[in-house]
Amino acid sequence: MIGRKLKVARSAAGLSLRGLAEAIDNRVSAQAIGKYDRDEAMPGSGVLIALADALCVSVDYLLSAEELELEGVDFRKKAIASAREEAQLEARTIHMLERYLAVEDMLNLRSVDWEQPRSAPHPVADLRDAEDAARSVREDWGLGNDPIPKLSELLEERGIKVMSLDLDEIDGLAAKVRRKDRAASRVIVIKKSSWSERKRFNLAHELGHMVLAPEGGVDEEKAAHRFAGAFLMPADVLRSEVGAHRSSISIGELVALKERFGVSIQALAYRCKDVGILSQASLGKLFRIFAERGWRSPPYEEPARMEPEEEEPRRFERLCYRALTEQVIGEARAAELLGISVRELDARLDQNMV
Repeated sequence: MIGRKLKVARSAAGLSLRGLAEAIDNRVSAQAIGKYDRDEAMPGSGVLIALADALCVSVDYLLSAEELELEGVDFRKKAIASAREEAQLEARTIHMLERYLAVEDMLNLRSVDWEQPRSAPHPVADLRDAEDAARSVREDWGLGNDPIPKLSELLEERGIKVMSLDLDEIDGLAAKVRRKDRAASRVIVIKKSSWSERKRFNLAHELGHMVLAPEGGVDEEKAAHRFAGAFLMPADVLRSEVGAHRSSISIGELVALKERFGVSIQALAYRCKDVGILSQASLGKLFRIFAERGWRSPPYEEPARMEPEEEEPRRFERLCYRALTEQVIGEARAAELLGISVRELDARLDQNMV
């Protein structure tokens, strides 16, 4: 039966029962598709192919018995985001994950397990404990104190599936992924169009949620923010660059630090306050300047911005190219997995061969 797969693909495509019926030229009614959704009926082969084509999936996908579930979903969203948007993003995440895991299986790759740092989970009774947790994670993963050049690649190496999707009022999500008879893995979804400095902070923030164990009264979001700042901008390195105490700091200096650490100017200023380099009053003056220059509202276009593609996760795409080159799959299947046309796939392959 195809009910669950059909519902996931339909939700991921943002189609109602009526919308899907129209997309297949009303070969069957919306009521009939509802029965397929509820596993009360099975479509014939012609309708099955039409449904797969309309949803940009394969017939094999709809017939597959593989099931994924998301647990502990944490959205990064604006207040105006709707429950429908959340449900659609969950469906899109499952849909993408199924493709990701499918190509790993085709290549006989063991899906990388979540490499939880040895010292995690870290109890957090005070926000300063999040600082210690970030230091411990860096030690556990052998990162030293140097800035992290490609955070998405690092997290993928440690077993976290990182995916980038086109999003509107939701900036992303983090969740555990359950597969039948397998250990839970982790996934983080980021917003494709965001500047990469924002992507990097969001990734570090979600990592914080995975390794911290806040205790009574501690704000989980503030703890994850403190962890993210400490993970991306270790206190000792920042003090050696800026000094232990400053009465002010110039925009030019913040821009230079941004290029070193790969974070936003605002995150840098806030981090300087957290580690005692700047006072709350000095921070307030800087944030008034940021607001006057429009950096605190969309599109958050600061100087020396990092283009969105600089922190794009690439592992899944590389695996698809590998499967195609090793003739495990054909061009049509590779294009389907990547969610692009065969023409776009050919253009990407030509570009990558140059």
